[in-house]
Amino acid sequence: MTLTTTTAVTAAPAPARPYQHYVYAYPHKTAYRKLPGTPRLADLWAGESRQALSLYAHIPFCEVRCGFCNLFTRIGAPDGLTGRYLDALERQAIAVREALGDAEPARFANAAFGGGTPTYLEAAELERLCDIAERHLGADLRAIPLSVEASPATATADRLAVLAERGATRLSLGVQTFVAEEARAAVRPQRRSDVEAALSRVRDTGIPVLNIDLIYGIDGQTAASWRLSLDAALAWLPEEIYLYPLYVRPLTGLGRNADPAVADRDWDEARLRRYREGRDHLLAHGYEQVSMRMFRRTDAPPQGPDDYACQTDGMIGLGCGARSYTSKLHYSFDYAVGMGQIRTIIDDYTATEDFSRAVHGRAVDEDEARRRHLLQSLLQARGLPVTEYRQRFGSDPYTDFPVELDLLVARGWLAEADGGLLKLSAEGLAHSDAIGPGFFSPAVRAAMAGYELK
Repeated sequence: MTLTTTTAVTAAPAPARPYQHYVYAYPHKTAYRKLPGTPRLADLWAGESRQALSLYAHIPFCEVRCGFCNLFTRIGAPDGLTGRYLDALERQAIAVREALGDAEPARFANAAFGGGTPTYLEAAELERLCDIAERHLGADLRAIPLSVEASPATATADRLAVLAERGATRLSLGVQTFVAEEARAAVRPQRRSDVEAALSRVRDTGIPVLNIDLIYGIDGQTAASWRLSLDAALAWLPEEIYLYPLYVRPLTGLGRNADPAVADRDWDEARLRRYREGRDHLLAHGYEQVSMRMFRRTDAPPQGPDDYACQTDGMIGLGCGARSYTSKLHYSFDYAVGMGQIRTIIDDYTATEDFSRAVHGRAVDEDEARRRHLLQSLLQARGLPVTEYRQRFGSDPYTDFPVELDLLVARGWLAEADGGLLKLSAEGLAHSDAIGPGFFSPAVRAAMAGYELK
């Protein structure tokens, strides 16, 4: 089957800004609102499948907040805050387990600890985090893929030993750059020697998969300095490498001092050049492209679902920055980027005794489910098998999204393929952060635009 247009494209469409929105989840949390009546978790999960759940635990602490960071995290944790946070996370886990009930045993297919920086927790606290997941939710961390994020400064031998012993199969180290000047420009104080020492400790643990995060688009970065970071990462033969474009967001360290005019097409073109250089370099060194950001060594062990692969199964999120979702509702706690508001939300979370209800979220109707499914598959290099879409929704993506898909064709972003597969071209993958927003529903766009930044 080939695309049929309902509205003829008579002229080449205007160029799209390539870096608009990283679609790591849809709908984005800025589209969430306070839920009327704060529904009971037991009601939300009634009738939902529990056969292949994902577990995500969010630890909102870092030793320093990088200038580009807009994640839900705070610097430091004074006065025993991490202990109080884990107390609250345990209360939440107990409430979730009670809400899931016993009619159908909950089975977890994968787990992840993110943040923030989960390894900000001390070794004994990481033990407790694993205990909470296992004892209260029944997640067998040694039997499923477990991914943990870390920073070089917190990837200490004792913490890594705990994670390895408790079943971590993947350790993602946020390096971002091996060049000291770029680290300073990104407001990320670190020394290369410390980064290399952390990588050595990770390799010593024997955790099967090492991922290294790198960022392109940093002020002062050149083709040569970018190649230096790429080669420094490749020297460790990581099973995965993520290449992230730099975004400058409001209320972040860089964003507070940014002139909006800086984010112009010259910067777009510079980032695209770095992306293509990085992509081609990794492909030439034995890596396959999984998505715009993710590259996996061709001989790396499998790790279960990739970034966008969780289509129909539920998510259990623990922690004040985690999202959970059923087939009909995505929910979380309040969301913020500014440090003052984040501290308030964390304090409110640690003081919460009753976690039996959902507070903030967004309903996911049939139209939003179709958009989410398409986005989560199309933005993967392997593409969207059309038969899977038809089996789930009883319709065809070409019929449901003719205007959006025609635009991809007109821009050369959709690869030539038969009717069995919707797949982005190489340039389509390069423009994933422009393609994703094009499939947002008008209602989600309006909600995101109406979100009061805090």
